[in-house]
Amino acid sequence: MLNLSFNMLHGQVPIQGVFQNSSAISIVGNNELCGGIAKLDLPPCPSFKSSKNKLSHRTKMILLVVGLVIFLSLFVSFFIFLQRHHVSKKKASSTPSIKHQFLRVSYAELLKATNGFSEANLIGVGSYASVFKGILDKVQMVVAVKVLNLQTRGASESFTLECKALRAIRHRNLLKILTICSSVDFHGNEFKALVYEFMANGNLGNWLHQVGVGDHEQLEEHRNLKLIQRLNISTDIASALQYLIVVVSRQLFMVI
Repeated sequence: MLNLSFNMLHGQVPIQGVFQNSSAISIVGNNELCGGIAKLDLPPCPSFKSSKNKLSHRTKMILLVVGLVIFLSLFVSFFIFLQRHHVSKKKASSTPSIKHQFLRVSYAELLKATNGFSEANLIGVGSYASVFKGILDKVQMVVAVKVLNLQTRGASESFTLECKALRAIRHRNLLKILTICSSVDFHGNEFKALVYEFMANGNLGNWLHQVGVGDHEQLEEHRNLKLIQRLNISTDIASALQYLIVVVSRQLFMVI
């Protein structure tokens, strides 16, 4: 006889050995037992397959919840992005900016901006043009106005070539052109000018070389550039030149 009564046993009852004889064992009081021979009148044990299906179903539910959370997070993030983009676009359209609209200027506006192209506003003179500092009233922005000297041979062709080149140029180390003006002055003479962003730190040559005393005496101490600063300037110039060579080569290839 094998007496296993009231031991709070649980699990599957074997069907071999002494457990084949229902009169030789006693399992009364163990309500968590299952299986065994039919005479023991125990409930059938859950099969391994059904347990596997339960686990699979639970996993599916977890994956479904996780997927739903991820989808909702992405949806909310995308909605916030659209809202911010819409707000920034609305602000940009409501604020006048020369970066988002085509800037048109006349000879009269440039004349006023540079105080009649006065020598006090002259910041540079080249082979074909003179550069003046000015303030455009319509956008309240400081600009550099490059006025072509059309009496100089080749100045008009230089203006045309510069416009064509600048139209395709986009580089961080090259000065941005804002607009051009091709008109006539108040005496009926042809007038051509290019308007650039104004760089407030002066001439690069004066930064690289000593300019002596006098009007620049106060700036002298700030123009003692360190070696690493000069190296960075050289690297930036080389980068811009490389970019220009590539752009010009492409334009020549297209012409050919």
